Amino acid sequence: MEVRIELESDSKGLELFGTGDKHLRILRAAMDVKITARDGRVIIAGGSENVRAAEEIIDRMQKRLLEKGDIDEGDVRAMIEQSRHKVEAEGGSALTVYSHKGVIEPFTKGQLRYIKTMLANDLTFCIGPAGTGKTYVAVAMAVSMLKKKQIRKIVLARPAVEAGERLGFLPGDMQAKVNPYLRPLFDSLEDMMEFAQMRKFIEMDVIEVVPLAFMRGRTLNEAAIICDEAQNTSPTQMLMFLTRMGRGSKMIITGDVTQVDLEKGQKSGMTDAVRTLSGIKGIGSVELDDSDIVRHKLVQDIVNAYEKRKKSKGD
Repeated sequence: MEVRIELESDSKGLELFGTGDKHLRILRAAMDVKITARDGRVIIAGGSENVRAAEEIIDRMQKRLLEKGDIDEGDVRAMIEQSRHKVEAEGGSALTVYSHKGVIEPFTKGQLRYIKTMLANDLTFCIGPAGTGKTYVAVAMAVSMLKKKQIRKIVLARPAVEAGERLGFLPGDMQAKVNPYLRPLFDSLEDMMEFAQMRKFIEMDVIEVVPLAFMRGRTLNEAAIICDEAQNTSPTQMLMFLTRMGRGSKMIITGDVTQVDLEKGQKSGMTDAVRTLSGIKGIGSVELDDSDIVRHKLVQDIVNAYEKRKKSKGD
């Protein structure tokens, strides 16, 4: 099979293909296809499935270049990895959520399962190691629901628990003290919408990013409510959070049960809740693993190394 692609801009060919056609060489080797580029046109030849995959990757490379103004080797390898793991939802179309930067798609089978679980349930638990997109995908789902007017509000919460320090001993007012714990949630939001829009929504109270303790006594209707780093909640805090859910709301609880920063001997509210609520209709649970890690390749190697050491020590 052979396909021909007309490039959006011939003058961008050098950036698209990389120095010495490095990006094309990576693509050829990974997808087992022949790729030639000349006169603003790319020709891909090989097995039909591989050619279609390579065609899609080149299309994504062009979009990345047009949107961001640059593209590097890491971007190309990430797109290849995503293509390998890309799976189709029932009905034959990829399950997607949307941001101002384009379509946010599940990179792995685990992430696709996560999205489908959130769609099918009002309460979803997601457990997994660092880099699996637990928070990012949950925030993307919430923003997508807000844009489709399926909800009126997004609430993002985190327990302010840290290793070795207490909030009271940190300098500054309460806002300065809690901001470091909420920053990852702001980072995800900034990737989903323009900064001005995000700021406007926060000022209008359409989006709240708050410490978990600030949730007490509230009932949230028609809202997407996310609790991040939930492994650091106590069972009492988790019960408090779970009972904030009002009518028309969707709740997502994420955490990494291997990184608990609670005092020694204190039970994690997340693991306790997953066990206690197992089997209740409308509550879903997803476990991601190291095969779902979509950050830098080294993150997966780091997680694997620590897991291997843990098993060897019998911790």
